[in-house]
Amino acid sequence: MTQSFTDSAVKAATAAVESEAATVAEKVQMLSEISRGLLQKPKGIEQIEAAVLLYRQAIELCGSEYPLLKARATVGLGIALRTYPGESSDGLVAAKKVFETALPILQQQASPEEVAELQMNLGLVFQALVPFNLAQTKDAVQAYQQALEVFTPKEYPQEYAILHNNIAIAYLSMSMSGDGEDMRQALAVQSFEEALNWIILTDHPSEYAMLQNNLGNALQYLPSVHPVENNLRALEAYNEALKVRTAKDTPVEYANTIANKANILFNLPDDVENPEAGNPNHLKTAKTLYEEAQLIFTQYGESERAEMVSQALQDLDVELQALSSVN
Repeated sequence: MTQSFTDSAVKAATAAVESEAATVAEKVQMLSEISRGLLQKPKGIEQIEAAVLLYRQAIELCGSEYPLLKARATVGLGIALRTYPGESSDGLVAAKKVFETALPILQQQASPEEVAELQMNLGLVFQALVPFNLAQTKDAVQAYQQALEVFTPKEYPQEYAILHNNIAIAYLSMSMSGDGEDMRQALAVQSFEEALNWIILTDHPSEYAMLQNNLGNALQYLPSVHPVENNLRALEAYNEALKVRTAKDTPVEYANTIANKANILFNLPDDVENPEAGNPNHLKTAKTLYEEAQLIFTQYGESERAEMVSQALQDLDVELQALSSVN
């Protein structure tokens, strides 16, 4: 199915290029549209490779006569290169290079929104290159902040929220010591909360759920003299995310959130006013959530996550056995 779809797309692109009726600009536009279609939900590397090929054809067609069209096709090529799966940094390095090639042309000839969108993509590439020691987190944050100068909360709440989410994740990935460690996590929480000031559940449910889930994660591990309060806030955030994420519609995301919620319940007293009484009820609820998450992760081939939940279940069983022996 995937291969036949890819072959059909490439044939359509070839026909577009060979058409004598179409202008160069029209051919470039058709190649770019077909490539975007291939990248929307790629089911295999063949679709990504086909998109890369078609974008390169579009760039070649532009020559030096259509600099803006060439820059836009170059951005598309960068997105395709960034999408390559695997553990190699080659695609990311190539994406960074082509994005940086297109940026000055877009800054001269394109709209501020188009430039800001490229800066968002550049930020993602910087962020992905950090583990390879080929970029710094501050580079990603700077690119996101430049995009925020255009994507303001009133006019572009969705982009604003995604940028703040990315900035928060970048903060969380920073390696610091002492007070800096506390500061980066506090900044991450602040960034998630700022985005949620502008994202409404009914208007942008997917982004709302993503932000609430990530806020819960940040709160859960935020160093504080009030850990119970942070855990209660995190629990509330996960419950908000679960207003959107369901086992039927978004199973893997749902499993992530219920596993995160179980992590909170594992450590949260049943009665915060009387923590000495323990948390047998929360432990039982956590076990149910872990088991459901493990089942979903296994079903959808998320073996690493399933193994993490399995380990959490083992730790939880030890706690339950200790409680039963006391009682």
